[in-house]
Amino acid sequence: MQVQQLPEWANTNAVSINDVIQGNVLMAVLSNYMVDIDWLLSECPMLKSVHHVLVIHGEGDGTLAHMKRKKLPNWILHKPPLPISYGTHHSKAMLLVYPRGVRVIVHTANLIYVDWNNKTQGLWMQDFPWKDQNTTSKGCGFENDLVEYLSTLKWPEFNANLPTAGSFSINPSFFRKFDYSSAAVRLIASVPGYHSGPHLSKWGHMKLRTVLQECIFENQFEKSNLIYQFSSLGSLDEKWMTELAFSMSAGMKEDKKALGLGKPLIVWPSVEDVRCSLEGYAAGNAIPSPLKNVEKQFLQKYWARWKSSHAGRCRAMPHIKTFMRYNGQNIAWLLLTSSNLSKAAWGALQKNNSQLMIRSYELGVLFLPFARKHEYSFSCTDDGRLPKGELASSLSSEMKLTKLVSLVWKGEENEECGEVIRLPVPYELPPRPYSSGDTPWSWDRRYTEKDVYGQVWPRQVELYTSQAL
Repeated sequence: MQVQQLPEWANTNAVSINDVIQGNVLMAVLSNYMVDIDWLLSECPMLKSVHHVLVIHGEGDGTLAHMKRKKLPNWILHKPPLPISYGTHHSKAMLLVYPRGVRVIVHTANLIYVDWNNKTQGLWMQDFPWKDQNTTSKGCGFENDLVEYLSTLKWPEFNANLPTAGSFSINPSFFRKFDYSSAAVRLIASVPGYHSGPHLSKWGHMKLRTVLQECIFENQFEKSNLIYQFSSLGSLDEKWMTELAFSMSAGMKEDKKALGLGKPLIVWPSVEDVRCSLEGYAAGNAIPSPLKNVEKQFLQKYWARWKSSHAGRCRAMPHIKTFMRYNGQNIAWLLLTSSNLSKAAWGALQKNNSQLMIRSYELGVLFLPFARKHEYSFSCTDDGRLPKGELASSLSSEMKLTKLVSLVWKGEENEECGEVIRLPVPYELPPRPYSSGDTPWSWDRRYTEKDVYGQVWPRQVELYTSQAL
């Protein structure tokens, strides 16, 4: 996503909120944790003319009271149930319904000014056409994952008369009316609760494990490294880190043998990174991890530097969250998600691994190598593109796996390896482990060396207290 104060080249191919929310939107579902309704309406005034807007949020009573005063009459505010203490509604996504289809967006930014202007963030979106109403085909994995996740949010069902589309009851099943067969990602969501039996593998890191187990990866990824990159660190222990690594390491090689356990690194800003960032120490408000979590001895072997010279974002502190497996500049898979590194977000196994306890709602998109014969070129907003669901010409006479690589990959594209997809990984690969002079950022320590604005930390204001950013 675009970052102010960066040179033009660094924002090439990056998007602003107005690149995302555009066109003739008939209905919008906006899912987030923090929502600044004043900023949102000033930044996207076209939302004022959208017939129906459902805001699914995680705000507390104080901000919610302000939102209720400021919202438009056709807006519905909904906070999903949180059955387990210390959980949050943290998912960041948008569903925009158009006359031609639906735009699905999964991203990492709160709906606040600083998140869309000053920080390194990630966003995925794809447009899908309305289904042929005569079709009887079953939903694909993406559709089923999406509708099942939406069903857990328990929003109040409402009726919507959508111009050019018809009158509908807006519930999770409404989103089965679109054709997601061209989806290039899988959804990995977390939902609060105690999940067991067939539900054990539906959410959190067990969902990721289940999807990866079904995948075959190139032999080069055998025992290859993992990266955990996020903006808030929970209270962790070595047992849970091993549990998570087993899920992150799932998958098979071409000979159908397991890939094997990968070694994780944690990409995390140092104190010096925050001090010299575009926001100075103020950036640390959105990297809310206390010293007691950061200083645990077993974590020392994981720390790696935030370096983003190739993307021009060394000074734009990361609010993006990515988890991935890689070898050199080749990527086995990458997950862009709202999940930080915490048991609350990913879940923790209990009762002899028969139950997964999750506290928070999270949502991410998993990029995998996939076989495709055709290229969809559908857009909800560009009438110059192909009409509903039509296919562009065949890429090849046979199915070939796509190849995932970083932006700085220097291999040669050839017919044998299929289509090469460059994922905009914002940090350098391989990450550089911390040296002896590096100190991982924690937001409840005192820092007396002045930042780029001449400030020390904490500033003479009350610290922001949420740990769910």
